[in-house]
Amino acid sequence: MQNRSAAEPAPRIPRGMWTSGSVLFSYGFRPFFLGAAAWSILSIGLWAAFLSSGPAIALNYGPANWHAHEMLFGFASAVLAGFLLTAVPNWTGRLPVSGRPLVVLFGLWTFGRVAILLSDTIGVLPAAVIDSLFLPAMLVICAREVIAGRKWKDLKVVSGLAALSAANICFHILVIERASPELPIRLALSAYVALITIVGGRILPSFTRNWLNQFGRTDFPVPYNHFDAAAIITGVVALACWTIAPASIATGGLSAIAAVINLIRLYRWRGWTTRREPILSVLHVAYLFVPFGFAMIALGSMGLDQVSILHTLAIGVVALMMLAVMTRATRGHTGRKLKASAATTTSYAVLAVVAVVRPAAELLPAYTYEVLMIAALGWIMAFGLFLAEHAPHLCRKTKPLR
Repeated sequence: MQNRSAAEPAPRIPRGMWTSGSVLFSYGFRPFFLGAAAWSILSIGLWAAFLSSGPAIALNYGPANWHAHEMLFGFASAVLAGFLLTAVPNWTGRLPVSGRPLVVLFGLWTFGRVAILLSDTIGVLPAAVIDSLFLPAMLVICAREVIAGRKWKDLKVVSGLAALSAANICFHILVIERASPELPIRLALSAYVALITIVGGRILPSFTRNWLNQFGRTDFPVPYNHFDAAAIITGVVALACWTIAPASIATGGLSAIAAVINLIRLYRWRGWTTRREPILSVLHVAYLFVPFGFAMIALGSMGLDQVSILHTLAIGVVALMMLAVMTRATRGHTGRKLKASAATTTSYAVLAVVAVVRPAAELLPAYTYEVLMIAALGWIMAFGLFLAEHAPHLCRKTKPLR
């Protein structure tokens, strides 16, 4: 065997190995980003219709339970899957999941959405069993890839998937027993926020540094160090306390500390230097909701409504960060420049407004319905803009960068 020339570049991870079927299943981000956006629009539309005296949704499951579940374990889990199925091959150097295995995995997610929606017809228990298959399957795939690639530091991401799998199963059990699923809702949100603090600490300073370097600037973000590790650990502990005892004094104190530390962490990433490029600056704006969310949790220990806290985290931290990642990854992996269009920038702004407006529904009881409708319309607009611009690119072959 000949030695590889020093000048010869190392082989790149193929962008999808399935060439005999639909391009949609050539790489994980394609079906899952498309499915997540479409389902988020449909499910919020159904929820808004129900709130406006429209048809009931999953009565045996509970319309409010259905809404919470489909945001956390329907929409958000699909975006997470699309991200991990794209990122993990880059982290481990192994081939991506594509073709028939990806079809099966996407099918599990899709069957879960249909099963929960039709739980009045097929029964709550069968619907719960069907829905509970997807996240453990993702857990097995990601654990296999991380272990095979010997990327032990990425086991933190696998632990987040394990927490989400447990939260989903616990959610179903409590619904079947006619109990409130508040604890698994908090556990799921905590898992997503923890993953964002972990992965965000990897991508935000890196993307910011690369962008600044294009212009010959040297005012780079502070590299990952012990401060970042302390911010992550403090945040995870605060989230664990909030999951178990949301109104306790200990939760409030730890969350206040986590808010301050994560705000300093964000400052160290110098996000204001990226203000001219929304596709990058939105990542910093989304992360700003992390310390804001911790501050809300701290206020929750003093009586602030927990539903307002849930929606601050769910929309501001999770959904806005996911929309930012979806647009960036879709453009980057379909051969387009990493530059936000007017439609994309508008979608960011609208969803950020929703993140601020929606928690007010509980704080302004006289205007609850109006606030909910504004938030629903804003959500549908934000993800509708994503679909209108990016769906065609997700469904066709990648072209050279332009």
